[in-house]
Amino acid sequence: MVPQETELQIGSLLFEGFDQMDVTGPFEVLSRIPNSTHRIFAKTLTPMRDIRGLRLVPDAMLAEAHQLDLLHVPGGFGQEALMEDTDLLDWVRRQAQGARYVFSVCTGALICGAAGLLKGRRATTHWSALHLLPYFGAIPCDERLVVDGKLVCAGGVTAGIDGALRVAAALRGDEAAQIIQLQMQYAPEPPFNSGTPKTAPPAVLEQARRAVQAITEQRQRTAERAARRLEISLISAEKP
Repeated sequence: MVPQETELQIGSLLFEGFDQMDVTGPFEVLSRIPNSTHRIFAKTLTPMRDIRGLRLVPDAMLAEAHQLDLLHVPGGFGQEALMEDTDLLDWVRRQAQGARYVFSVCTGALICGAAGLLKGRRATTHWSALHLLPYFGAIPCDERLVVDGKLVCAGGVTAGIDGALRVAAALRGDEAAQIIQLQMQYAPEPPFNSGTPKTAPPAVLEQARRAVQAITEQRQRTAERAARRLEISLISAEKP
């Protein structure tokens, strides 16, 4: 836990084609952490459109970021364009080195992996991309939330809220996180039990897989190139 008098610097990465809830879900939590400043960083100050069309405007460019205490890396289909962006990956790597915590949501874990942050670490991501984690040297865990040292990985989309609460507790204590949870009235009671591949009806799972088939195949090819660049030997990976 960080002393209350220490102001925390929190930064979220933004890019074209992000998933808005990967950003806004955790933002709802992280922006409430006592004595903290939360800023959203991107390569340009141009408004970024999420995969469903919502636009968000960055606060500052990557180069303007001081050392962050918490680096938040969201996912989304646009993640693919970043996987071989040397400048952005260098920024992620540099920030991660000095950060107290690195927090990925959904396929943001793949960005962290491309930056070399997952080697030998337990990690999770969206179920459709979980089989790709070994290409980055990670130990895949089919869990909603995984904590390995200062690396915190949340699964798909909504798991970002859970991960943000865990990070808030690590930074400011359990009580501070519980107050935030109560303020948000975060007590989910989903109407269906289809939130994971294990619990979803087979027909629902099949449709969901087909919907992401193209991006999953593209991510596979990108992950294979990343494994070669990172010098990670992998014979094969099990598909979801």
